[in-house]
Amino acid sequence: MRFKHMMHTLILSTTLSTTCFFAIEAPVVAANDQNLSILSIRSQPALHSFQVGSMYVEKYGHQGTPVILIPGLASGGWVWDNTVRQLEKNHVLYVVTLAGFDGKPAPVNNGPLMEKAYQSLLELIISQKLDQPVLVGHSLGATLSIWFAQQHSEKIRGVVAVDGLPVFPGTENTPAEQRPALAARFKTQMSGQTATSFAAQQLQYMRMIGVIDEQLAQNAALHTSKSDPAATADYASEIVNMDLRKDMAKIQVPLLEISPYYAPDFATRQISEEAKNAYYQSLLQGAPKLQVTGINNARHFLMLDQPQAFAKLLDNFLQAVK
Repeated sequence: MRFKHMMHTLILSTTLSTTCFFAIEAPVVAANDQNLSILSIRSQPALHSFQVGSMYVEKYGHQGTPVILIPGLASGGWVWDNTVRQLEKNHVLYVVTLAGFDGKPAPVNNGPLMEKAYQSLLELIISQKLDQPVLVGHSLGATLSIWFAQQHSEKIRGVVAVDGLPVFPGTENTPAEQRPALAARFKTQMSGQTATSFAAQQLQYMRMIGVIDEQLAQNAALHTSKSDPAATADYASEIVNMDLRKDMAKIQVPLLEISPYYAPDFATRQISEEAKNAYYQSLLQGAPKLQVTGINNARHFLMLDQPQAFAKLLDNFLQAVK
């Protein structure tokens, strides 16, 4: 109970890129050339760019296992630039940006945005005739991938969830009838931001929760601040309202959850990497082919903080489900 209470306090916003409840001071770390290169231009232009529902898609690669890369809240396909360079020779990649994020037009029709994203993912797989792609999702994208796997395991061959869970961490004990009110409060707190205040908030988030490196935080925040603040608030509130844990047993494909860990963020509460992984394991309980593993010295955007460690885990997973 003590551990879960501490995790509730400490991790309440690790899967979102807006509201921040961390009570930590982020140390300023010298810029790392390896990390900075991750936000550079991709080695090759997309073979094809198109839109499916609320998803803007870029296609890379000519052959191999199809992989759909889905970023998180307020993020775009740029978070996968290093992954594209890694995989495009031997895989067919579909790099997604959701409507409202990274400068893409915000959704114009009323209705749940996560439901639109879910239906768009299904349409992408069907319309492109993809042969059981692997879903790789970060944060919100991971939650979407888990949800899809619960309903359509037959259409995919595996899920890699990058610091994204079936329930918003810290809300797992919230009764179902109280979730709508909690989600509404999140939306209220996050709504009404100007472009300037949204950009400032994104920079603060990146410095404290997103990544370790200061220059990388500044560069990443320049990207996330291009997202629509209202759409970001809508997506975020929907995530807070979701609890997918009851259907975890329906996932019949391998599910890899990758949990970041940065010791200074947890030092005052004496939470170890093993304890954090165990907490994530408890939120994913029921998935029959689940593996939870951690990446040390990384924050929420672990593929930016530790690109080589992430690349190794992803490559091992893709080889296993080939």
